[in-house]
Amino acid sequence: MSFIRKVVTEHAPYHVDQKEIVGVVRNLFGGHYEDIERLLRVFGNGQIEGRYFAAPLEWFERERGLEEKNQLYIEEAVRMGSNAVKRCLEEAEVEKEEIDAFVFVSSSGMATPTIDARIMNELRLPVHIKRLPLWGLGCAGGAAGISRAHDYCLAYPDAKVIVLCLELCSLTFQRSDTSKSNLIGTSLFADGAACALVTGRNDQAKGSGFFIRETQSTLMQDSEDVMGWDVKDEGLHVVFSRDIPKIIESWLKPNVDLFLDKIGKTSADIKHFVAHPGGKKVLAAYEKSLGLPKEKTDTSRGVLTQYGNMSSPTVLFVLKEFMENKPKSGEEGLLTALGPGFSSEMLWLEWGEAGA
Repeated sequence: MSFIRKVVTEHAPYHVDQKEIVGVVRNLFGGHYEDIERLLRVFGNGQIEGRYFAAPLEWFERERGLEEKNQLYIEEAVRMGSNAVKRCLEEAEVEKEEIDAFVFVSSSGMATPTIDARIMNELRLPVHIKRLPLWGLGCAGGAAGISRAHDYCLAYPDAKVIVLCLELCSLTFQRSDTSKSNLIGTSLFADGAACALVTGRNDQAKGSGFFIRETQSTLMQDSEDVMGWDVKDEGLHVVFSRDIPKIIESWLKPNVDLFLDKIGKTSADIKHFVAHPGGKKVLAAYEKSLGLPKEKTDTSRGVLTQYGNMSSPTVLFVLKEFMENKPKSGEEGLLTALGPGFSSEMLWLEWGEAGA
């Protein structure tokens, strides 16, 4: 088993109230929809109060090409990612020379060499760190990144692995795309980063955190059109099926039951539900599918309200809240996120003390 020792979060530089965004969207799209006021209700109904963006609101009022958007992605990703990694190591009291592997997760921009290499140069991290950049996992990326770090620690039980999830979803906004998928994405998406330190079972450092007991990855076959990006000349265009909540309701429970049965657990054993809050309807689908009381999703809902949907880092924002609330020793929970593919990632967690 491995151990989640520390999670830190990093905000993008510009905080914007949801009401301010509505005003900008009304000006940009008002002439394309006769029922624009009805459509704009999605901004108020989503339970999001504010979000952080990589650029000020006025930046989005002019058409931007893929090159300009992606260059800003690279610059801001290196800055935010470097801050998150540096703070994670400092707060965990771990020297950079101790890091064995670097898992980098992102789906909202492109870079070769990848962002993790640029951050390694920025922070002068050891040159022999194993780099594991993961692209295209979308909202499932946060859980997948932690899961892949767990796999690495199973193979190398002395290892210390940093997992950086970073998305600048706002930069995928398409000013000329009048589709309802773009409008919904504009009402939800935000920017942020989160860095976690995952250590192997032989690490002797003392501290409290979540042990990872088991994981499960699942791909729904032939479901590429449910969620993702269409790559066009202007950049990344969001793909959202209107059936996502229904898919969650019908597909998630058998998937969760399979996982729980494999590890000898039931839904009654889920003390802490650490879920990626894809949106209000997604959280409601979790509750309905798994028979969870609304209180189980309060932490996820609180993150959605404060930060919006940041894609891959969002579930780590939720995880950080749980860790700061200090569960009781032995309390267990399920960490889960859904993403393109259509896919799910699940981890069974148990709170405890490492190095005891």
